[in-house]
Amino acid sequence: MSLARTFATTGRILTQIRHDPRTIALLLVVPSLLIGLMSWLFADTPVFDRVGPAMLALFPFIIMFLVTSISTLRERRSGTLERLLTLPISKLDFILGYTLAFGLLAIAQAAVAVGFAVWVCGLSIEGSIWLLFAVALADAVLGTTLGLLASAFARTEFQVVQFMPAVVFPQVLLGGVFLPRADMPDVLHAISDWLPLSHAIDALNAVSTGSEDAAYIGGELLVIAAFALGAVLLGSITLRRRTP
Repeated sequence: MSLARTFATTGRILTQIRHDPRTIALLLVVPSLLIGLMSWLFADTPVFDRVGPAMLALFPFIIMFLVTSISTLRERRSGTLERLLTLPISKLDFILGYTLAFGLLAIAQAAVAVGFAVWVCGLSIEGSIWLLFAVALADAVLGTTLGLLASAFARTEFQVVQFMPAVVFPQVLLGGVFLPRADMPDVLHAISDWLPLSHAIDALNAVSTGSEDAAYIGGELLVIAAFALGAVLLGSITLRRRTP
């Protein structure tokens, strides 16, 4: 592993994205638009204050998962990855470079989404807005790393989309969006404990309601970080040079 090569990969990815306004709009604007739609849909009701924090977890997570996985897959399908790996750059350098590039974009995405939800849509926050931002950022980075991992197993963009029901939808269903996790059957509650999105949603809800202290939020952030790190390491091991 080399920091210079990792940063070089990061710079290359950011340069590519800078010249792709549609991807920038998808990453920065679409999550806020979806949150705004939810706010408008449940205007003059307490529903948005209840589901708003979960939306801050879901929309950035899903979008970062899709964009990252498809971008990485295209690098492999086009032969770019194979050419890069003939140079003194490792798979871990490549994965970390992608993670850092999209992690920087996740900072902007989280800032825009949180600011829009709180100051434009009127989402009620009892806790610290900085904690809310930290959890939203960790959640977006989690989506990035899981997208990188999924891309290692996919051969086409269609297969990336097929990973959605297997990787994303169970986390949405068991994350506490539709039913509080405490009210789930014991088996489903136990399964949800092993799904990283559940911890992001729990942390965002805790910040929103002010029901837990910073130590609890920090613990949930560590869990999310552990899942993200595991995805990066596993992705670097399973990443193939090219798509057959």
